[in-house]
Amino acid sequence: MRRMLVTGAAGFIGSNFVHFWADNHAADTIVGLDALTYAGNLASLESLTGNEKFTFVKGDIRDGDAVRAVLKSEGVDTIVHF
Repeated sequence: MRRMLVTGAAGFIGSNFVHFWADNHAADTIVGLDALTYAGNLASLESLTGNEKFTFVKGDIRDGDAVRAVLKSEGVDTIVHF
């Protein structure tokens, strides 16, 4: 079972990847990280609301302290970057 961080999770490609992974790897945990700028749309992840295997974190990958905190608190072992 993976504990995956997906950066850019609310973007077009990232959200499609998150949905694909959640549908095909139900045992894995996914943490979606996105700054929700012009390209991010939280509505694209709305169908995952209530899924205990998915967590969304609003944050910027340029904030090293925030990313390290997510990696540590969520026990991430896999990173997928979009």
